Amino acid sequence: MPRLIVRHPDGSSRAFSLVKRITAVGSAPDNDVPIPLPGVPESALHLEIDGAEIRLTGHRGTDYTLNGKKKAQGRLSDRDVISLGGASLTLELVEPSPEPAAADLGEFQLLRSLVSVAEQVTGRGDVQAMLEAILDAAIELTRADKGFVILPEGDRLVVRVARNIDSTIDLEDAERGVSDSIVRKAVEARRPILVHDALHDEEFSRSESVVNLKLCSVVCSPLLEKGDLIGLLYLGNDRIAHRFEDRSLELLSVFAAQASLLVRNALLANELRLESAQLKRQLDEAQYGDLIGACPGMREIYRRIDKVAATDISVLVGGETGTGKEMLAREIHRRSSRAKGPFVAINCGAIPENLLESELFGHVRGAFTGAVATRQGRFQAANGGTLFLDEVGDMPMSLQVKILRALQERTVIKVGDARPEAVDIRVVAATHRVLEEEVKAGRFREDLYYRLNVIKLVVPPLRERGDDVLILARWLMRRFSEGMKTPARGFSKAANDAMRRYGWPGNVRELENRLKKAMVLSDRALLGPEDLELSNETLDPVVPLIEAKAAFQRDYINRVLERNGGNRTKTAKDLGVDARTIFRHLERLEAEREGRAPPPADEGELDD
Repeated sequence: MPRLIVRHPDGSSRAFSLVKRITAVGSAPDNDVPIPLPGVPESALHLEIDGAEIRLTGHRGTDYTLNGKKKAQGRLSDRDVISLGGASLTLELVEPSPEPAAADLGEFQLLRSLVSVAEQVTGRGDVQAMLEAILDAAIELTRADKGFVILPEGDRLVVRVARNIDSTIDLEDAERGVSDSIVRKAVEARRPILVHDALHDEEFSRSESVVNLKLCSVVCSPLLEKGDLIGLLYLGNDRIAHRFEDRSLELLSVFAAQASLLVRNALLANELRLESAQLKRQLDEAQYGDLIGACPGMREIYRRIDKVAATDISVLVGGETGTGKEMLAREIHRRSSRAKGPFVAINCGAIPENLLESELFGHVRGAFTGAVATRQGRFQAANGGTLFLDEVGDMPMSLQVKILRALQERTVIKVGDARPEAVDIRVVAATHRVLEEEVKAGRFREDLYYRLNVIKLVVPPLRERGDDVLILARWLMRRFSEGMKTPARGFSKAANDAMRRYGWPGNVRELENRLKKAMVLSDRALLGPEDLELSNETLDPVVPLIEAKAAFQRDYINRVLERNGGNRTKTAKDLGVDARTIFRHLERLEAEREGRAPPPADEGELDD
């Protein structure tokens, strides 16, 4: 085995065995051969074992001589002496061993490389260090002169790590050292590409990047995970054609397959750490008690809750099914002076009419068949706290009168009894119906409507909440994962895009159900759109701009009308349009409900 005998000016000496293919010499302590003397650069020169040859290359700015003569580089022989900064370095060749054949030691070398990389990166969580370790191992495995790790970033491929033993090549602009055509071929083929002599290769010799770089041997292997490209290993030699053998390609293919797992796991772990930190920041900004959301509509709700929570006035919560109206009611209760009292909820649309009165007001023993004992109702149970009447719009007319009397007089009478009982409650009601229309249709009492609708809060549907859907999805995933044995820890970019585009007719409830199912059935760390069953068919279709504009204007007028309690004049003033525009809008809605042809819209109706 060759070795280098270093003799210092003070007479001390030390022998260094040349066990590596490339031996670095310099004053820095991390060199293979450290020479801490004045005038010796931190990185002075290196010795490269290339087969049976040992070549010397000096780095820029290094003042040294080889056998008394100044040389930039040269082939070394036995007993050659290098003078550097007052020290002498003597090469001793002890029967240089021939390079082992790849067929003999290839598998062992490959296994050793993989184990070495795994040991270096396990538990470190440093993506850059892991990429560097993989590239160093690949260069040693294939005996390449240079190498690059290339990762996709958006629509681009970017060099993340570069290695080169030739100090005359500037690696600050590393991407110039890579052949675009060879990389493109590897990406398209999804398999390793071996080019023995790029300058004379029939396919690549006309490539501008090959000609400019004067490439000789190149091997480029994609890093894949289930067919998806996560990066590339690019290795080359610009001086020797046919540097890589087919055996090298086989070894690199196996190495790349295992390295892909390391890269994917490291990138995933890094992505999840960043996503967790991002989610924490977003939740700090978007969380209001148990409510999650940062869109303007939700921020307006938070502002109004702050104002009404401390009072005892009735609140009507509107919004589509599944938007979280009960959570909003609980938040009002939690922030009120009644927070230590009970919060009692009843779904007025889920209980049969003949049982609803008993559920609300209670009953005495013998009041009806099956009433074997006196029982309190929800009004009495909520005494001192908050009563939440969910889906109050589905309440039968016969009970609406009794609810109104209870709210006005703050007393209730059990079924089968004649004695009134005082109750101290705050009522929050919710409905997915437009109660103004129910009042007009005679299905809901107007006096009860005004009793409930002192303050109205309308929860926006999930499709109108922008990026809130992503914040909610990540928050729900974190909450569900605590009770599930699932590898799912995040969402792919495609899944995020699909969640943004989907209309979510079932709102937050639908998001919860789809996410639970995906987390139970998926075996991937990052859920894709197919896991959430969000295919192109389920996404909202793209409609002409004029139709989208008309639909938005119609929905927006309806929301403002609802916010203003049906006041047409105030709605017109808020929207900055003539009051006739709102009247014509309502006429068209009425015509659509009755199946009549709507009146024509005036040109520029909403631009007045």
